[in-house]
Amino acid sequence: MPERILLTRDGDVAHVRLNRPEVHNALDLPTFRAIVTVQKQLARDRRLRAVILDGAGVDFCSGLDVRSVMRDRAGIVKLLIKWLPWRANLAQRVSTGWRRLPVPVIAALHGRCWGGGLQIALGADYRIVTPDASLSVMEGRWGLIPDMGGNLALRELAGADHALWLALSAEVVDGPRAVELGLASVIADDPLAEARRMCAVVCERSPDAVAAVKRLFRGGWTSRPGTLLARETVLQARILAGRNQRIATQRQQGEVRDYAPRRRW
Repeated sequence: MPERILLTRDGDVAHVRLNRPEVHNALDLPTFRAIVTVQKQLARDRRLRAVILDGAGVDFCSGLDVRSVMRDRAGIVKLLIKWLPWRANLAQRVSTGWRRLPVPVIAALHGRCWGGGLQIALGADYRIVTPDASLSVMEGRWGLIPDMGGNLALRELAGADHALWLALSAEVVDGPRAVELGLASVIADDPLAEARRMCAVVCERSPDAVAAVKRLFRGGWTSRPGTLLARETVLQARILAGRNQRIATQRQQGEVRDYAPRRRW
């Protein structure tokens, strides 16, 4: 059986590729498991600076492999079961796991990005789409609700009215409309090249500051003002106590120095 997820490295940047092009990268149970395994592996790597997420073949991901999943009743239970209601289950971790990584995750999207594929992409910090990409909260066509964790991002990115309509209608939108609605961040003819350019910028910054910015925004975007202010102060104090802030200052002054591994947060 070919690898469902390809993980490669270009320096300190990881490239994660969905790799079932023969079925348009549809999600079966082994693919869910493979994504979560890769997320755990990346989370342990303190040298990691950024992640690029894309799909092999003509589509990023066409959604759930319904035929495969529905004939495996035990598999459905494994996808949905959780011991604590507020924690993510296996189906949700393929989206929320990207949000939890302490580095930026940039999704390069092309072709179809439907249902579970869109849920995965919404877990990324930035989504680059081709003009002719096709995005949809597709679950409504199957009599389901979107339940793979992408709603955490959807409530931050889209207005409540647009999010509601997308989930109710399962409307398919192209790249420009996706950007307009907040499903995507920007349009590019070559999303992968743009993602690599962005990663090069991130790699010039202190890994501690990058991790803290993501932690600040992911943890405090919808929190109370006082909570956000407190979080800013605590994170800044931890950054100032670390080596990488001093290295960043020295690099700005022209010294050629490599950053130390990202501190543990």
